[in-house]
Amino acid sequence: MTSSDDKEKIELIARHVEEIIKLMGEDCEREGLVKTPVRAAKALYHLTSGYRSTSDEVVGQALFSHEGSQIVVVKDIEFYSMCEHHILPFFGKISIGYIPDGKIIGLSKVARLVNLYARRLQVQERLTAQLCTEISRLVGAKGVIVVCDAQHLCMKMRGVEKQDSSTATIDYVGAFAEDPALRAEFMKMIGA
Repeated sequence: MTSSDDKEKIELIARHVEEIIKLMGEDCEREGLVKTPVRAAKALYHLTSGYRSTSDEVVGQALFSHEGSQIVVVKDIEFYSMCEHHILPFFGKISIGYIPDGKIIGLSKVARLVNLYARRLQVQERLTAQLCTEISRLVGAKGVIVVCDAQHLCMKMRGVEKQDSSTATIDYVGAFAEDPALRAEFMKMIGA
């Protein structure tokens, strides 16, 4: 549900998008562009929705007692984000593993946390680290590991224009930082 504050922000963004389109030399009254500023504003607002929520709100009450202590893995969570340097999309998959210490998190909440941090102006390195830090904080896990593999349109569409490039990032804390065998087990579980 869109609040009146959200509607006002979308209208303001749309006015700025219209000015940008005009500065590029286009006619915003042209049939195909008449509604583009509003559509683009709504898209940008959605793609940055991660600024309007917190990880605690996303997770809510979805933390549960669990006595197990083996690795829990949620792999290949697709995400879409916007590069903060060029405001172009980057997208890919994230795999997250953690070792419970009395608590587990609802599986869908892991994917929602990915969306929360991906739907901000981002860099892949920070996205990976933020997820690692937040899962660790929320679950109180013995260890957390996050692997992100992504393709960046700022590399494909402009600049070096390298179509087959991808970027991989990894972050880990706790038991995963201390034990290379645990990292290797996680990597095997995700097929890396």
